Amino acid sequence: MDLITSTQDLRAACERMAKHPFVTVDTEFLRESTYYPQLCVAQLASLDEAAVVDALAPDIDLQPFFDLMGNESVVKVFHAARQDIEIVWHRANLIPHPIFDTQIAAMVLGHGDSVSYDQLVQRITGDTLDKSSRFTDWTRRPLSKQQVEYAISDVTHLRDVYLKLSTDLEKRGRSEWLSEEMDVLTSPETYRMDPDNAWQRLRTRVRKPKELAVLMEVAAWREREAKARDVPRGRVLKDDLVADIAIQAPTTIERLSSLRSLPKGFERSRWGLEIPDVVKRGLARDFKSLPVIERGKPQQNGSAIVELLKVLLRMTAEKHAVAAKVIATVDDLERIATEDHADVPALKGWRRELFGDKALALKSGRLALAIEKGRVSAIERD
Repeated sequence: MDLITSTQDLRAACERMAKHPFVTVDTEFLRESTYYPQLCVAQLASLDEAAVVDALAPDIDLQPFFDLMGNESVVKVFHAARQDIEIVWHRANLIPHPIFDTQIAAMVLGHGDSVSYDQLVQRITGDTLDKSSRFTDWTRRPLSKQQVEYAISDVTHLRDVYLKLSTDLEKRGRSEWLSEEMDVLTSPETYRMDPDNAWQRLRTRVRKPKELAVLMEVAAWREREAKARDVPRGRVLKDDLVADIAIQAPTTIERLSSLRSLPKGFERSRWGLEIPDVVKRGLARDFKSLPVIERGKPQQNGSAIVELLKVLLRMTAEKHAVAAKVIATVDDLERIATEDHADVPALKGWRRELFGDKALALKSGRLALAIEKGRVSAIERD
């Protein structure tokens, strides 16, 4: 077990680990007060060794670590990889590849929706992790012995989890299922923060072209402000306030100040004073050039159809021991309920074979749900 604080030691450790087929990786970071996550610690383990890298050590150059992340001969194993990958993408402009995400693998193998790391470790190895250091201040130096032990434990247990899950995927013929998910995680588009696309991150249902135009402009402005000042998006504007502004479209400070979701005094701040002009830019857009928000035509008993699809989804997930969430989301089901050719993951690849085709058959009456001997079953109809 090593605490690495110099570039020389980091390079030597990474060169040793690069000789192995896989390394397990985790990071400790802070992002409560910044736009970009601040990398504090990176931990690595091969079958032979484990190390904690002090990313805040004076004058340390993390390039050997980034070189290892980009080494195509070594699988990088993460649990819930997205934020770890985002850090590497921001710091080094590269995406670790190839990767294996144990959280997604666990979902594919039926361990539940978004299973936590400590739950998965206990289930596979029988060990209970000490998570008391999870929320410690990782920027403080020196790192405590307890912090280093915690960091090491994460990647050493991850080796056992990876070996078990990868073996199970091979046995059950589901390795390709995981590969499709890894393609999304390793796509640069997943991590590019284009201000013009920032509105797509918001879970708000605008209904009118005017609302969409304002939403797009305000979301882009917030993204640029947060990035320029290196503060969280919510520090500039909370999501619910962005939605309120899009719907109410306040073009004056007086109208802005009347919004119930507005923090007290915000309208007098520099950001608040800019909002009316941002709204005006949105209203000046050519509404005909706006993206089309796809909405299927409402069906009679639409809610009932979604509920039936949920039953089919739960039944399918239990039958094949796959987490329901990785097969289809509620948004997927709502889209399928209104349109047979919805552009959703549930109607593509292995998900369609497992669930999507049956969902369409249920909609069209070619499949029926019944209770037989206390269990829900699907019955094909002529």
